[in-house]
Amino acid sequence: MKIYTKTGDKGTTALIGGTRVAKSHLRIEAYGTVDELNSYIGLVRDQEINRSRAAILKEIQDRLFTIGSMLATDPDKNVKMVTPDLHPEDVTLLESEIDAMSEDVPPLRAFVLPGGHQSVSFCHVARCVCRRAERLAIRLQEESPVDELVVIYLNRLSDYLFALCRRMTHELQAEEITWKPRV
Repeated sequence: MKIYTKTGDKGTTALIGGTRVAKSHLRIEAYGTVDELNSYIGLVRDQEINRSRAAILKEIQDRLFTIGSMLATDPDKNVKMVTPDLHPEDVTLLESEIDAMSEDVPPLRAFVLPGGHQSVSFCHVARCVCRRAERLAIRLQEESPVDELVVIYLNRLSDYLFALCRRMTHELQAEEITWKPRV
């Protein structure tokens, strides 16, 4: 099987279910951003500091593939193909990980500027892409059915990534740079 199909050469792509839409369609933008997020999570997972968290980060990547397939499915078609789905336990797992990572990190007393260490910065980029994916899923939800767990999961994942940034900063003994507004 060849990688290229030439079916998208005119600026369209097929959803799961066969419907062709413009590659600029909001649904494509939403799952494309989830794919971008998945790549950044891979970069975060590959950081030496996250060796002990590689399994949970890989599971998050799996859930992001699930979300991508959910967003790539035409909601107006009766698709016979079995696609994976999210479960409330997927959100609960993120929450328990957030709680565990936050246990001995100093309390947050100010806004944090991204940076302090390259590994932490990669994680902040992932967090920002996650927020964009969440916004796109919400915007898509306004015009077309999107499983509510998709939005909830992305929201909690951005919280997880923020907690991970703080945890990594703490473990690396890097400076957590707080925002000091000019007033």
